[in-house]
Amino acid sequence: MQSPKDATKATCKAHDHVRENMPPASDEDFANSTRGFIATIPDARILNAAGNPVWEMTSFAFEDAETPPDTINPSLWRQAKLNKIHGLFKVTERIYQVRNFDLSNITFIEGDKGYIIIDPLISSETARASLDLMRVHRGDKPVTGVIYTHSHVDHYGGMKGVMNDEEIAKGEIPIIAPEGFLKEAVSENVLAGVAMGRRATYMYGALLPRGPKGHVDSGLGKTVSLGQVSLVPPNVHIQKTGDKLVVDGVEIIFQMTPDTEAPAEMNFYFPQMKALCMAENCSCQMHNIYTPRGAQVRDAKSWSYYIHEAIELFGADTDVLFASHHWPRWGSETSINFLKKQRDMYKYVHDQTLRFANHGLTPTEIAEEIALPPTLAEEWYSRGYYGTLNHNAKAVYQRYLGWFDGNPANLHKLPPVEAGKRYVELAGGPDKLLAQVRAAFDQGDYRWAAEIGNHLVFADPSNADARHIQADALEQMGYQAESGPWRGFYLTAAMELRNPRGPATGPGLAGAGQVRELPIEQLLDSLSVRLNGPKAGASYMAFNLTLTDTKERYLLTLENAVLHHFKDRTDKSADASIEIARNEFAQLVLGEKTLDDLVTAGKAKVSGNGKKMSELVALFDYFNFWFEIAMP
Repeated sequence: MQSPKDATKATCKAHDHVRENMPPASDEDFANSTRGFIATIPDARILNAAGNPVWEMTSFAFEDAETPPDTINPSLWRQAKLNKIHGLFKVTERIYQVRNFDLSNITFIEGDKGYIIIDPLISSETARASLDLMRVHRGDKPVTGVIYTHSHVDHYGGMKGVMNDEEIAKGEIPIIAPEGFLKEAVSENVLAGVAMGRRATYMYGALLPRGPKGHVDSGLGKTVSLGQVSLVPPNVHIQKTGDKLVVDGVEIIFQMTPDTEAPAEMNFYFPQMKALCMAENCSCQMHNIYTPRGAQVRDAKSWSYYIHEAIELFGADTDVLFASHHWPRWGSETSINFLKKQRDMYKYVHDQTLRFANHGLTPTEIAEEIALPPTLAEEWYSRGYYGTLNHNAKAVYQRYLGWFDGNPANLHKLPPVEAGKRYVELAGGPDKLLAQVRAAFDQGDYRWAAEIGNHLVFADPSNADARHIQADALEQMGYQAESGPWRGFYLTAAMELRNPRGPATGPGLAGAGQVRELPIEQLLDSLSVRLNGPKAGASYMAFNLTLTDTKERYLLTLENAVLHHFKDRTDKSADASIEIARNEFAQLVLGEKTLDDLVTAGKAKVSGNGKKMSELVALFDYFNFWFEIAMP
């Protein structure tokens, strides 16, 4: 396996420039991140049932050093050290957080009889370890309520670590979420889930060794945990701003914030404690308006508006502000100032991007021109540790104007492989283009080296020299990156270019576990995406589907190479009618069981031409998770 290389002189010089332009030195963040510390577990080491770690901080021990290595951006280094501080912390009376036991925070509110939990992390194991730590130090009390702030997995995935199946089934404990939570939770992670998941391995540096030349931090938190993920639907839905609940003696006032950091998200206020939870709408960094793993572009204008609304609703009465990531802030004046600058940061990116766009600049040009004003740039919590000003400006442009920059030369560009071959020919052959890449690298011009080197790699991925110099350029860009996700993308690409994994083997459907848990509507939507249109051709099929356990009925039709599903409809002339339980239907469409297997086992009943259903299943693609990104 080819090993990472050292930082070059050009990278060290770039780091010197960062040091010269960082905000004024301040210990405030370190004081806030340690305030109220109660206890932790050694190295935050959390194991699964098999005894394997799903979370630990031992591998980040290199961050205990005072100064950063040459291979880490000095600004990212500061954020990494802050995100390494872990354990149980008292926020204020009755409010506690466990921080850095996962990518996100889990918050505990002491009710009259037990604990109300906000955001039970990604994994059951990390959520359980957090609850255990709380119980050791604050009493062995039951969970009396759960709040999901929004529809991203790091805020609901660990639910079965804090409530068991029996408690969930009874439905007596309120599980509270914003209206639209379930729809958004499954839509973002399913229809494009394989592509997002694969790109997330780059974004979070999941495949990288942890160390000065590998994964350091994700900006938003350390990284993602590797335990059991679940999706437990909420049983209480908040519908509008001003809705109030009393849960276990604790009054909560909600603020709906749709189309902000998530399509379904909410802030809320605890008047008894004068505490404001900003969910993930505020954090100690610039967040993503567009996330590089892939998702719908977020609305920076709405994001800014709802932060302002939170100030208007709760700011004057807030003694402490906390969120789903990073550390709290105390005092009304401090909290309001923080909220105002977070508000203005997102509005500035929005407004100035459109100003430039209306002057005729393209997204790439805007990203090079835009800069935060001094009053925002001076704050550490405006730094691009997760989102960046560069790609967020492009995101605003995309939301309003789409992917096309207006230049007709870019309207119908050649695909990467074909373009790569022609660039190689234009350069006079692979050796001459390779020499150009090396010359750019030697000059410290890594962006240009990577741009032209990419053509060489896509023209001929078997060219090891091309892959290795491309890896070298991307690696230095990773070392220079302030953004944790940018570093993850660059370094993961460098690793895979140097050490190709070879052709993927299968069959199999990536994300099958998640697909299995989908509501039937989303499961049928996922089948439409898996349908191989060219193979389907002009075929016409129709099926009556009855789910025997849920009593749901659907008509499925294949027409014009498109799969449709219609609820509560049947067709007397359908090719076949199938009666089957929800789980067995999932086994059928996932390719785990054939229809004949299920019929023989008495798990399905078919009338009509059952072979037609088998023909339909044969038209579904199976996605391999490990598709290539940095080469064809």
